[in-house]
Amino acid sequence: MLDHHPYGWSASFQGLTLRTALQPIFSISHKRIVGYEALIRAFDNDNASVLPMHLFQLPASDPENVLLDRLCRYLHVQNFASLTDEVNWLFLNVSPRVVATGKQRDSFFGQLLQRTGFPPHRIVVEIVEQPTDDAELLRETVNYYKELGCLTAIDDFGAGHSNFERIWNLAPDIVKLDRQILTRATDDKRARQILNGIVSLLHQSGCLVLLEGVETREQAMIAIDGGVDFVQGFFFQRPGLELEEVIKTVSDFDSLLSDYKISNQAQLDPTHEITSFFGRLFMSSVSSLREGMYFDAACHDLSNHPTVSRCYLINELGVQIEDTLTSEKLVDAFDPRFRPLENTSNADWFRQHYLRQALNQPEQLQVTPPYLSVTGAYMCVTLSFAFHLNDEIKVLCCDILAR
Repeated sequence: MLDHHPYGWSASFQGLTLRTALQPIFSISHKRIVGYEALIRAFDNDNASVLPMHLFQLPASDPENVLLDRLCRYLHVQNFASLTDEVNWLFLNVSPRVVATGKQRDSFFGQLLQRTGFPPHRIVVEIVEQPTDDAELLRETVNYYKELGCLTAIDDFGAGHSNFERIWNLAPDIVKLDRQILTRATDDKRARQILNGIVSLLHQSGCLVLLEGVETREQAMIAIDGGVDFVQGFFFQRPGLELEEVIKTVSDFDSLLSDYKISNQAQLDPTHEITSFFGRLFMSSVSSLREGMYFDAACHDLSNHPTVSRCYLINELGVQIEDTLTSEKLVDAFDPRFRPLENTSNADWFRQHYLRQALNQPEQLQVTPPYLSVTGAYMCVTLSFAFHLNDEIKVLCCDILAR
């Protein structure tokens, strides 16, 4: 069933010739290839390329689906085992439909690894994000791959029906984010923040994160900023049939990371830029409070700055002890739909990071990264400063609109 050709081994299926193409997967931190996704490429008798979607429409029954899936994996492992790369991972796609209909928990794959002698710890089994009729069988089969010693990955996370229930149910080692997330993040800053949040949640779930579909330098920078571990896409390398050439691919991560550090210097240390602009006005309010001036008078100029939305005073327990001062110039700009959130009298802000920062480092002005304010559902940056007043610790805070 397998034949050897200049590009490696090939296979036949319903009159088509099947070959392996590899696309490198890079670690951003390591600045090098750490794995390859194996992709099937089909050709007709005239050596014309056949779209993968047309290939996978050929099977007319579940047994034929299983046969094609196994043939592809057999071909990929055979080709990869013959390469000079003896360290990095091979990512193999497995359809949930094939898994759910396969018998004996896909014992074929264990026999394949045993026959070829290929180390299971170098295999990453990718489960495509699709509904399956038998979630329990899918979990059992994924556990079987883990028992073999393989890593497991969920593919296309964030597309269609996908959700964190699949993560909790299957406990994958790696999660591949669907390129739709990246496409949205390229055009929408809010989507970029969501991307960063998803990556953080996946890390907390114990998963490494791979962002696929990176096609431009801008998207590569978004991936770096998002905190993903691995990247894959046309920007770095297209899938290639010349396998030995593919494994020699290099990418200039030094240049990417250098540009990222330069462009994000203000975000890496926001204190300098913001305090240089607001520091004098903010600390003037602190001095006035220390001198015994009433809160509204001490913070009048600060609270009426065009970009300051709120000023408020908190005790060391995190409870607000004065009414919030709101900029008169911004009252009409606040969204009336969030009016129930405006009154913060006696609110408890102990959970907020800006309060903990100030209490942990008294007498030092603290500046937060942009975040969503619960008082009006707008993005803001908070300045906070803990100081002693009448033998008690107080924390002055002001929110600055992050436009």
